[in-house]
Parts: sequence; structure tokens; C-alpha cells
Amino acid sequence: MNAPHTLPSLRAVPDDEGVPVSVKIRERIKAQRERFHANDNIAEFIEPGELEQLLDEVAGKMRGVLDSLVIDTESDHNTQDTARRVAKMYLNEVFKGRYVHEPAVTEFPNVEHLNELMIIGPITVRSACSHHFCPIMGRVWIGVMPNEHSNLIGLSKYARLTEWIMSRPQIQEEAVTQVADLLQDKMSPDGLAIVMEADHFCMQWRGVRDLDSKMINSVMRGVFLKDANLRREFLSLVNNKKG
Repeated sequence: MNAPHTLPSLRAVPDDEGVPVSVKIRERIKAQRERFHANDNIAEFIEPGELEQLLDEVAGKMRGVLDSLVIDTESDHNTQDTARRVAKMYLNEVFKGRYVHEPAVTEFPNVEHLNELMIIGPITVRSACSHHFCPIMGRVWIGVMPNEHSNLIGLSKYARLTEWIMSRPQIQEEAVTQVADLLQDKMSPDGLAIVMEADHFCMQWRGVRDLDSKMINSVMRGVFLKDANLRREFLSLVNNKKG
């Protein structure tokens, strides 16, 4: 009697098996019709465990870049692990602000009804130009004019929030506006002023190679726009600290 014929078992194959994790994340963002520009935060679209997968993917792509630069990463002991080091640097350090959620910040009510000018800074900031991925190194000063309804935040939290915004590929003009928007939303002050001064290595290391040029820009909100004396006071105090 012949043995009954059985079909080989078929393992269920997930629809997205073999799809790069970057594609999965990108499709989630597109499905929500959200942006994913270089200086956008995309943490809400990354599922647990996917950041590690993304690191592996970026390291693999970076090995391809090194191959295309004709660098012998097999024999060159200096570059054997460069691809993974660069991937870790991008995802866990210099572009970390794209992939992690906003830092937790405790907000306090303004119980004493403080309404005097506060200046925080200089806050050291590190970023990268989104045009060439060259470093941007600089300092930020923040001026706040609270009102009785404003929320107050701890001094160190200004630095944490600023770092979260700056740890992305940026252009300076947009970065300062993003910091201002974030603080305005959290604190609702009568006025907010931000000044940033930075060295751009895309000018110093390449291109014109001008070592002395800096970029300084500012954002003024609320009473800092309306009150010229308050604006002058803030800028004067910042300029004195620059020296």
C-alpha cells in the first residue's frame, strides 16, 4: 500500500519580509502624510527594535560608499569598522534628534508671577549642515519674558531641548526657528528671543575655506518685536557675554 502523499509544509511569510526597515518607516510616514525632511523628528514612526535594524542597514550602505570611494576596507585596518562607526555616529549621536522622542521636561507654574527678562546662555550647540553634512559648532542665547500664565522650565532643560533640535542635519536659519517654536509652545511667554552664533565647516573645511567667517542670526517673538528697548537690552547683554 502506497504511503499517503503529503504536501510540504509552507511557512507563513510576512508580507514585509525582506523589506528594508528604512522603507517600512518611510511608508508609515507617507501614509500619515507627514514630512521627513533632514531636520524633522520621525521618532513616532519607529517601532521598538527598528532603530537597531536601521543602524545595520545604514552600516551596510556606508560600506557601499567606501567601496565606491575605492577604499580597501578589508586590508586597511583603519577603515575595517568605519562603516559601522559612521552609522552609530549618525543615528546615536549627531543626528540623534531625528530618531528619539522629545526629552521629558517638567514645567512649573509661574506662582510668583515673574515678569522680568531672563537670559539663558551661552548654550554650546553642535549640528551638521544639511547641504554637506559638515559640522556646525556654535552657541545659543535664549531670552524669555514670562507672564503670570507662563510655564517655567528648569535651566538645564533649555540645553536639552536645544540639543534635541540641533542634533539633526540643519541649516542655521531653520534651526533657530525650530527652537523658538518649541519653547514658545512649552512656555507661552510674552516674549521670546534667540540668538545663535556658529562656525560652519562647510565654509572652513571646503569651498572658500574661510576660517574667520561666522553666521549670527536671531528670532524675536512677542514683546521683543514690539519693544525696541527690551530688544536692545537683550542684545546688549548677549554681546557683553560674547566677549
